[in-house]
Amino acid sequence: MSGCSSIAECCKSYEPFVRVKALYHECKDAINQQNKLGAPMPWIGIYIAAVSLICTLLMATDAIQGFRLRKFWFPCNFFTLNATALTSLAIATKLPGDVSDSMPGYTEQLAKLSSTAFICTTMGNFLPSLGVTDNKEILTNVTALVILVITILVNVCIQLRTGAISDYSIVVEHVLIMLCMLILLTILSFSALTVPISKRILELKYREIHSIGTKNEPDQSRDFTVENLRNVVRKYWIMAESGSPQFVMVRSPTCSASGAICFLISLILVEAEIRISVSVREAPDFGSDYKWSTLLILTIQSIGVVVGTIAPAFRFFIAISIKCSETQRNNQQSVFRVENYWIQKLVELKESPLALQIRNQKYKKLVQGVKNVVLNWGIQVQVKIVVASKMVCLISIYLIGPILSCYYYRNLLKKKLMSRLTNSDKYKGPGSDSCMEVDLSHYVMRLEGEDELPEGILKNIADNASQLIQVAKQHQAKNLMKLLEKSKSFMGVGEEKINQSPPLHFEDQGNCWSLSVVTLTSIAAALPNIRKDFSDGLLRGVGEGLLYIKLIEEVLDTEANMVKVRNAAYVVWLGVELYRTWLDKDLREIALKGKTSEENIRRLADIAKTNASEHEKSMKEIEEENPPNLPIKVIAANVMYRISETILEDDGIKDKTDEELFEQLSVMTADILGACFFNLPQVITMKCYCSGIEEREESVRLAARLLGETEEILKILQRHQAVRLHSDQITDTNELQRKQGNPSSFMSSSNNAASSSSNELHVNVE
Repeated sequence: MSGCSSIAECCKSYEPFVRVKALYHECKDAINQQNKLGAPMPWIGIYIAAVSLICTLLMATDAIQGFRLRKFWFPCNFFTLNATALTSLAIATKLPGDVSDSMPGYTEQLAKLSSTAFICTTMGNFLPSLGVTDNKEILTNVTALVILVITILVNVCIQLRTGAISDYSIVVEHVLIMLCMLILLTILSFSALTVPISKRILELKYREIHSIGTKNEPDQSRDFTVENLRNVVRKYWIMAESGSPQFVMVRSPTCSASGAICFLISLILVEAEIRISVSVREAPDFGSDYKWSTLLILTIQSIGVVVGTIAPAFRFFIAISIKCSETQRNNQQSVFRVENYWIQKLVELKESPLALQIRNQKYKKLVQGVKNVVLNWGIQVQVKIVVASKMVCLISIYLIGPILSCYYYRNLLKKKLMSRLTNSDKYKGPGSDSCMEVDLSHYVMRLEGEDELPEGILKNIADNASQLIQVAKQHQAKNLMKLLEKSKSFMGVGEEKINQSPPLHFEDQGNCWSLSVVTLTSIAAALPNIRKDFSDGLLRGVGEGLLYIKLIEEVLDTEANMVKVRNAAYVVWLGVELYRTWLDKDLREIALKGKTSEENIRRLADIAKTNASEHEKSMKEIEEENPPNLPIKVIAANVMYRISETILEDDGIKDKTDEELFEQLSVMTADILGACFFNLPQVITMKCYCSGIEEREESVRLAARLLGETEEILKILQRHQAVRLHSDQITDTNELQRKQGNPSSFMSSSNNAASSSSNELHVNVE
C-alpha cells in the first residue's frame, strides 16, 4: 500500500501531468464562461423575431386596408419610412450583421439569407411613403437607410470572403439578393430627389383645375342640389386620389421596377428554402449561440418577405396594366425619354451657388468642380435608372401583356354589352341618382409624360367616392331629423326685430349657433312637468346636431374670432349632456323645485347674473382686462341671461303650459339648427378644396362622409331653399363673422310678426 501511494504522489508531482490538468480546467472554465455569455442569445433571437413580426404585421395591415378600400396600389399608412421603422429594421437584420458568431448550420445560413431578403422587401414597401414625407425628413431617413443597407452589404461581403457564410449552395442566392438590394437602394435614394418637384407640379395643376372647375360650378351656398354636391365630391375625390403623392410614386416607372425586383427576391428566397429543405433531410441543426431561435427568425422573416411582396407586386402589375391599355399601345417610344422633373432637383442644385463661404479662390474652384462632377454623375445615374425602369416595364409588357390584354378586352366587351342593355351612363357610381354624363377624366392629375389612367381604374376611384357616401348614409342622425321636423320652414331665426337689451358684462364677445342651441336646451331641460322621454329626445337630437354645428363653425370661422365662444358652448354642453347641469347647477333639481316655467327661467337668469357679478368683483382689482380672456362661465352667463330675459319679456308666457313652452323652445332650437345647416353645402365644398397636398385626401373623405350623413337634411333644406333665397338669412362667411362680432345683435322677441297668432318665440342668432 505504501508503494501505491508513493506512485500516486509521484504522478501528482510529475510536471506534464500537472500542466495537462491545469489546461483541462482552464478549457472547462472557458467553455462554462462562453456558455454563460451565450445564454442570452436565444432571447435576443426571440427579440429579433418579435420585431420582424411587428414589421410583418404592419405590412400586412397596409395590404389588408388596400384590399378593403379597393386601393390596389396599396398606400403606405402604417409601415412608412421613419425613424421607428429604421430602428426596427436594424434589429431585424442583426443576423447578417453578426460577423463574430459562427453559424455553420443550414438553418442559420438560411436565416441570414431571409434577413437580407426581408430588408429588400421593406425597401420596396417604403417607396410610396416618400410622397407623404417632409422634405427634411426624407433627407434624414434616406441617409439613415443608406448607412444601414451599406453596413449590411459590407458585413455580408466580409462573411462571404472569410467563410462565415460557409454553405456554398446558397452563395449565389446571397450574391443575387445583395445585387437587388443595391439596386433597390439606388432607386429609392434617387426617387426621393423627385418628391419636392413632383409635389410642386401637382400643386400647380391642382390649382389650375380648381380654378377652371369653380367657374362652371353654381354657388353652393345659395343654389345647391344634393346631386350637384355629389358631383363636386366625386370631382375633388378624383383630383385628390390621382394627385396623391403616394399614388403618383406608385405610377412611376421606378416604383414598378422595384416591385418587379421584390417579386424576384421572394422567388429567390423561396427557391433556396425549398432546395435546401429537399436536399437536407434531417432535423434543423443549431450550431450558433442563437440555437433554436434562428428557426423562429427564419420562419417569421420568410412570411414577412411573402406578405411584404404583395404590395410591390400589385403596384408592378397595375403599372403594366396601365401601359397595356388601349390608349398606350402606340406610346412605347417614350421609353428612352426622361422627363424634366426626374433631374430638375439635381439641375437646381448644380446651378445654385455654394453654401460654403470659401475665400480662397483656388479651393473655391476646387469645391465647385467637385460639386459639378458629383451632380453630373448623379444626373447620369438618374437618367439610367429611369430608362432602365422603363425598359423593365416594356419587357414585362411583352411577357405578360397578352394575358392582361385578354382580361382588358374581356372587361371592355362586358361593359359594352351592359351599356347596351342598361343604357348606363359613364362613371355612374353606386348610389347615384343622376342621369347626367360626367366625364371625370378631365380631373385626373398627371405628371409630364405620365400615362393616362385606364377607364377601369378611373371608374374604381369614382366608385370609391360614391361608396363612401353610401356607407355614410347608413349613419343618419335620426334624433336630429325628428327635431328638425318641428321647424316648418327654418325661417324662425332672424325674422324679428333685434332686442337691444345690453349684456351682463361690459364686453360681450358675441354668440354662435352652438352656444345658443346649448343655452335653449338647458332652459328646456329646467322646465317643470316635462316627460322624461321628451326631454331626453331633445338632448339626443341636439347632441347629434352639435357634431355638425361644430364642424360648420370651425370651417366658416376662418379668422378664429369665435373660438372662445365655441369652447364655452361645448364646456356647457358637457355638463348638460352628462350630468344635466348648467355651470354646476343641477337642472333636474331646478325642474323639480320650481312651480312654474317662468319661475325656473327667472332662476336661471339670476344664476347667470350672479356668475357674471362674481367675475366683475374680481375685475375691480385689475386695472385693465383683455376681453379675449373672459372666463367661459361669463360668456355662457351672458348668453343665458339674454335668452332668459327675452323669453320672460314675452307677454304670452304666463298663458302657456309647461308643455307648450317646451315645444316652442324645441321649435326655436330646430330653427337655429336649420339656419346653421343651410351652410352645409358651402362647408362640404370648402372641405373638398384643401390646400395641403398631404391632407387633401382625408379632407375630401370627410366631405363625402358629411354629405352622406346629412343627405336627408340637405333634401329638406333644398325644399326650403326657394323661400330662404328671398330672406335675409346669413350664408356668406364674412357676413356671418361680421354679425357674430356685433354684441348687440343677439336676441329678439316679438309678438307682432306673421307667426304671432301662435305666440311663438324667436331667437336671432347672428
